[in-house]
Amino acid sequence: MLMHQHHETTPLPAGARRRAQLVLAAIVVPLFIATLVATWMLWPEDRSAIGSRPLTDSNAKPTPAVVTDLDADSEQVLPTAGIRLTGGDNAGAETRMQVPPEIFDHGLDVGDKVLVVFLSDAMGSGSPYVFLDYQRTMPMGILFIGYLIVVALVARIKGLAAVVGLLTSLGVIVFFAIPAIMSGSNPVGVALTAGSLMMFCAVYLAHGMSIRTTTALLGTFGGLAITLGVGLWALRASHVTGAQGDTGQLISTTFPNLRLGDLILCGLVIACLGALNDVTITQASAVWELHAANPKLSKRELWRGGMRIGEDHIASTVYTLAFAYVGTALPLLILAALIDRSFLATLGAGEIAEEVVRTLVSSIGLILAIPLTTAIAVALVHKAPRRGLVKEEAAE
Repeated sequence: MLMHQHHETTPLPAGARRRAQLVLAAIVVPLFIATLVATWMLWPEDRSAIGSRPLTDSNAKPTPAVVTDLDADSEQVLPTAGIRLTGGDNAGAETRMQVPPEIFDHGLDVGDKVLVVFLSDAMGSGSPYVFLDYQRTMPMGILFIGYLIVVALVARIKGLAAVVGLLTSLGVIVFFAIPAIMSGSNPVGVALTAGSLMMFCAVYLAHGMSIRTTTALLGTFGGLAITLGVGLWALRASHVTGAQGDTGQLISTTFPNLRLGDLILCGLVIACLGALNDVTITQASAVWELHAANPKLSKRELWRGGMRIGEDHIASTVYTLAFAYVGTALPLLILAALIDRSFLATLGAGEIAEEVVRTLVSSIGLILAIPLTTAIAVALVHKAPRRGLVKEEAAE
């Protein structure tokens, strides 16, 4: 049942295919059972911390509004803007709101939909309403629908199945991982359990249950174990604590028994799952296709062919993660560049060092997952005799 064909056939003949299924089932089924047991043991019963803090100090509820005018010449302490309330008890009323200067100067415009809060102690400051945030539900919803349309047009059913796997994985994060950590469970154990559960859901929903997919799944677990081991050493050796930023200090105050280093490792493990699955699926498919194209290739030749493809993937992986970090951390890097210190000292400072270590650890796990997955795939696909091979059918 675990290894049935799903839009994919393997070049293995029936006997070899059954043997491969039994071997993989003997490994994967216990992993799946262990994942379910760990999920049950770590399932958060106490969710009282979720939503326990009000959004604002006054516990005021956000009210939707639309900007009607901007007062750039305001003499108030904070700039103000005219708004029309579009929700709440005073819907339709027009008033003014106070706006932080950085919001007023960088993006606020007439017609913008915003969220405001009523603060009675701000009555003497020009307006009791204060800017809280923008309303983003509509543009984000349109973007998500566009994303679904693009996936459906290009990848069709398999792409939509991958989206279902993605949503399921996000559900694991929202309903299991975050509440479990907040309730006091060890973040590393939660990360391994959540990561395993996410991989089972995402991989099999997106790619179906097959020997090839399960090979990639085992390679992903191997890469995950490598990432965890290297991460445990690297975070402690480099003294990356996560306590330098405001977020780390707030979490440390709210959850005094939570080790921020463990939380960083938890995030590192979860962050590398998608990229790990990408490289392992690619490698497993590469070996399968090479063997289907030339069944007479020896194990050594198949390994070399697979690794030639893997080397290209490694080359792209080396700079992909680095570029992703530089792009997301550009404001932090600009601030760091203001300080008079050497380049190496900048890399070793606080939050930048945290991201550098995270990137290097993830890269090591990704790179080593490629030869590991290739070896597993070669061992399984090469069980076939050189005659009587069953040709691989089209995926669709």
